[in-house]
Amino acid sequence: MSNINRVIQSGYFNDTLRQWQCQNTHITSLNLMYPIFILDEPDVKEEITSMPGVYRQGLNHVKSMLDPVVESGLKSLLIFGVINKLPKDQYGTHADSLENPVIQALPLLKNWYPELTIACDVCLCPYTSDGHCGIIENQLIDNGKSINRLGEIALSYALAGADIVAPSCMMDGHVTAIKQSLMKGNLLSRVSVLSYSAKFCSVFYGPFRDAANCAPSFSNRSSYQIPVGSSSIAERVVDRDVSESCDMTMVKPGIMYLDIVRKIKDKHPNIPLFIYQVSGEYAMLYHAVQAGVVTLKEGLLEILRSMRRAGGDVIITYYTPEILKWLKEVSPL
Repeated sequence: MSNINRVIQSGYFNDTLRQWQCQNTHITSLNLMYPIFILDEPDVKEEITSMPGVYRQGLNHVKSMLDPVVESGLKSLLIFGVINKLPKDQYGTHADSLENPVIQALPLLKNWYPELTIACDVCLCPYTSDGHCGIIENQLIDNGKSINRLGEIALSYALAGADIVAPSCMMDGHVTAIKQSLMKGNLLSRVSVLSYSAKFCSVFYGPFRDAANCAPSFSNRSSYQIPVGSSSIAERVVDRDVSESCDMTMVKPGIMYLDIVRKIKDKHPNIPLFIYQVSGEYAMLYHAVQAGVVTLKEGLLEILRSMRRAGGDVIITYYTPEILKWLKEVSPL
């Protein structure tokens, strides 16, 4: 009897008991956001070599691709514009021109799927000739010019129908600039801001840069993305974005930074926290499955539950279509 308090195994010996112990790690369609790449060439559909099974595609392919995913219960979408034919320049002119694929896609998407919540990535790197996330002057980021330009782009996406604008640029003050721009457009009550607040300078972005055609032409992005080993900077930039009234915040990449997720969620429990399972994480799991190391369902669910356990509310993942199929069989996962 003296050792009874050491016996702890009786709390999870069947499925019901295990579910009771893990109730905050369930996965539903509300916990998923699906990222897609839309090209400026309407009839083109290209598989991304470094992300097998993921495509970038023109507008004439988007509906046939999304129809079954929406039918499976998709709640939210994240759009990235990719330009192959439109010219790039220092100021990212085509980030918000009438020819921009995001601007063209938004009215169609809202008409096809009126209940779908649509977020748009707000950054300059896919549209600038140098591939950087802000405006470069003398090979240095001009932060003031950059955030003004990002405010213009965000407003254009909002006017075209975006429900969420999501700055991924890591420029100081971008949330304030975007909020002010939305206020001028009288859209603050209709459009949310999801900031990529804790975005680390990671090697796991390579396949995305292939997809979005946005690798920097010189140097790298280490001067405005968080050093891999720093948790204090991550906390400070999240604090900054929350103080500027961002509606949601994000940690990117995902599985390597779950300690950051936990710190941020503990500090800001009432702010929805997104985790981006980035392109390199997608590819790493894909190749592990191909090599027979894990099965996709078991491996992916372990990762997703770990992200939920750490405090993630929504997970942005290229595996969303597969997960939604599983949810049609068993919900929640």
